[in-house]
Amino acid sequence: MSTKSFKYWQIRTIIATMAGYALFYFVRKNFSFAIPGLSAEYGITKTSFGIIMTLVTIVYGLSRFLNGLIADRMNARYHMAIGLLLCALANFAFGSGTDISTLITGETGGPMFTNTMTLIFGIILILNNFFQGSGFPPCARLLTHWVPQQELATKMSVWNTSHSIGASLVAILCGYIMGTLGTNMSHHPETISLIAGNLNVDIADIEKMKSVIESASHIGAWKWCFRIPAAIALAGSIGLFLSLRDTPSSVGLPELHITNKKGKDSSAEYKAFIRKHVFRNKWIWILGIANFFVYIVRFAILDWGPTFLKEAHGMSLAHAGWTVAVFEIFGIIGMLIAGWATDKYLKGKAHRTCVFCMIGVAVFMTVFLFLPSSVPPWIMIAVLAMAGFFIYGPQALIGIAAANQATNRAAATANGLAGLFGYASGIVSGIGVGYFVDMISKVNPGKSWDYVFMGMISVAVLNIFIFMLMWKAKADGYEEERSC
Repeated sequence: MSTKSFKYWQIRTIIATMAGYALFYFVRKNFSFAIPGLSAEYGITKTSFGIIMTLVTIVYGLSRFLNGLIADRMNARYHMAIGLLLCALANFAFGSGTDISTLITGETGGPMFTNTMTLIFGIILILNNFFQGSGFPPCARLLTHWVPQQELATKMSVWNTSHSIGASLVAILCGYIMGTLGTNMSHHPETISLIAGNLNVDIADIEKMKSVIESASHIGAWKWCFRIPAAIALAGSIGLFLSLRDTPSSVGLPELHITNKKGKDSSAEYKAFIRKHVFRNKWIWILGIANFFVYIVRFAILDWGPTFLKEAHGMSLAHAGWTVAVFEIFGIIGMLIAGWATDKYLKGKAHRTCVFCMIGVAVFMTVFLFLPSSVPPWIMIAVLAMAGFFIYGPQALIGIAAANQATNRAAATANGLAGLFGYASGIVSGIGVGYFVDMISKVNPGKSWDYVFMGMISVAVLNIFIFMLMWKAKADGYEEERSC
């Protein structure tokens, strides 16, 4: 009876946290699809967006680290549900950013209005990403308490599809919103002229004016990219509170690792455990550094993907949404195969799987770079999707490896530290990419995104060697802890 009950709660926990974490992405990755609308309507530069992206990713990384420390000692049910609720409220506020700017400045346009609105957006996004840090750490803690370490790579890879599911669904949803909602102002010459100026498009350039007309046809659509996902996330936070429970012992079931329960009441012993298994664990630091480079590639595509596809390849935002969704869907498949292969063939040594995955990323990013402009769109999408197939393996497996190396007692803290490195990558993928594209566009408008991809390929190659440093590491730290 105990085994049957444990299985029920294990499956329930996995499903509830998957749904909940997917909804965290609904109120996080929606910003990428609002960027083209905000650029067109208000002339906010890529550099400004890059600065905001950098700030919010650093804040998110710090928040994940702090929440990791908290999550190992807090009830995950309350931690995750309250975090998602706060993210939903922040997104409702973002959807009203223009109203707040008007209230403060008394204006509905002009430099002061735009600068104030940009500042408001930055503050709300920073708050949102601070709250976002309460998404993954409680999940990492829950999963290591409910899933045996010999099954963790497979089951956590299944769980990790949650963020790809969330990102792909919100990409489709926001792509649809940006392509169908809003006010049609395409018949207003003043609006057309304003948008063309904001996007630095020559009115005589018929091809690029198609993008201007599309933007003018959906004025204000970006607001619904925040309001609709926020409403869905609000309902999801209630669902999390009703569905989740904490560790097996909280529902009267035995814990998986009795040896790692000892000393929980001793603050000094617990701190010593954290120092040894996280902060003085060389494998955790290598995983953190590797995570930094994995996230550069991942965020460069996710955060800038819609803008890149629209500007460099002339895709509509609706089609760009589907392309990003395909990238995520292939990422799900790659993640599942990587987790299965780790347990099946590599005896849980996730770091070795990551080496092969990064080779795949480098290969397909290189193929994408050298695709001729005349190639059919489906080939371009397929190659980009294969890059997603390989990049999401390491994204999932680094968390699994960190959890196993630190054991379930310090899994959230170890993932918080690795996450801090991962989201520090926003310095490169955010302001770095944004500023670089703005600068190169002034000199060589047609080649700026090519240089971005060259940088991503170099990052992928470097990361192959970083993962190789861990090749001889054991699969987990449980044996070492039991011997103490």
